[in-house]
Amino acid sequence: MVTDPEAFIRAQTAVARPALVPEIALHLATEITPIWQATEAWLGAEGIEPPFWAFAWPGSQAMARLILDRPAHAAGRRVLDFAAGCGLAAIAAARAGAALVEAAEIDPLAIAATRLNAALNEVAVTAVAGDVVGAPCRWDLILAGDVCYEAPMTGHILPWLRRMAAAGAEVWLADPGRAYVPREGLQELARLDVPTTRELEDRELRRVTVSRLLPDADPP
Repeated sequence: MVTDPEAFIRAQTAVARPALVPEIALHLATEITPIWQATEAWLGAEGIEPPFWAFAWPGSQAMARLILDRPAHAAGRRVLDFAAGCGLAAIAAARAGAALVEAAEIDPLAIAATRLNAALNEVAVTAVAGDVVGAPCRWDLILAGDVCYEAPMTGHILPWLRRMAAAGAEVWLADPGRAYVPREGLQELARLDVPTTRELEDRELRRVTVSRLLPDADPP
């Protein structure tokens, strides 16, 4: 049973700064297998999802960099970091002057990591536990980094994200070349090269495309 997720995260990670966003400090792991095994042992469960919260993935780094470089994208707005992982994009939005920042995650450890990381950077981020897909739109900007890596995930979230765009939200997809990113209904905002490691990816540099998701195209 999970009793103290923040203590577990502190014990299994070290404070580090993502390569593309050195302004932000995060509790991060250096290797995926040890943190994955430690998480399974701590939870007393096998076959769990990878600990996405323990890494600054390329999509989140690209969105965070873009927001810090162009803070007007987030300043004064209500922002959602969807499938937030470690909360990197949410923290960048808060630093850019967002009026409200929420970070949504279904993983309790990701929720704890987001709270720890927000406190580490002295910003206000509200961690929202659970699946927000289906919720009515209450945001001006929705950030979705690297979320189209599996067909079931993409099929679950993309129709809702398009509805959010139709309801007036600006929806960003940050994609480092995953298989299930939509090919239509995207307006490119920027391309950034993000350093990564072969521990996480099949190369040492990922080109991430940050696009605005449009409401007028059917999902694949």
